Amino acid sequence: MIVNIAAYHFAVIDDPPQLAARLREQAETLQLRGTALVAGEGINLFLAGSAEAIETLLQGLRADPRLADLAVKYSHSRTQPFARLKVKLKQEIIAFRREQASPLQGRAPSVTPGTLERWLDRGVDDAGRRVVLLDTRNREEVGYGSFDNALTLPIDNFTELPQALAPHRESLRDATVVSFCTGGIRCEKAALWLRADGMDNLLQLDGGILGYFEQVGGRHYQGRCFVFDERVALDPQLRPLHDAAA
Repeated sequence: MIVNIAAYHFAVIDDPPQLAARLREQAETLQLRGTALVAGEGINLFLAGSAEAIETLLQGLRADPRLADLAVKYSHSRTQPFARLKVKLKQEIIAFRREQASPLQGRAPSVTPGTLERWLDRGVDDAGRRVVLLDTRNREEVGYGSFDNALTLPIDNFTELPQALAPHRESLRDATVVSFCTGGIRCEKAALWLRADGMDNLLQLDGGILGYFEQVGGRHYQGRCFVFDERVALDPQLRPLHDAAA
């Protein structure tokens, strides 16, 4: 059984090339495959391998004080979903290209999967306001599944989100808006920027869809969650759509 991890952490990385080189060396030694992005604002990982190899890598990363709080989401597959290992240096670990969107300066308010499930069961939040779910993913990802009645946008790239959302903002003023994405990283930036731009009724879903699946399951969600590897998409039990030996 192959262990798959999705992880990100925002932290000031003053030596991205050195960290990338160390990460590549460790991952190659452990025979891991997948993608690792390193930037001055942190790291973003999608890796797969044996359970022992994954935990060895994570222990090594968390030994770095800057990455001690690295949070990880796990899933499993019978086959290796990545063809090779890629470690890349980037300007951003998730490209948004907006000012006032750096999680290094703070984090937008969030809601846990359990609380969101309770709100969706009731139809309103704890203050009695209607709840609107905002899908920050692109149209290809949305095609595999989303939350019931979520607001989805016709975008191909994350950078298009603010412009695509603009026509809807007035109609959302009386709602509590909860933004979500695959694992939470896009909302770290989108929620910060949107709140700074006046949308103070917006929260982010902790851990994204994968975190919701882990903690809650599939209630209020239709379909699967697209992932960026050969598994293609995961169901609410975190089982892959494509797993040749399954």
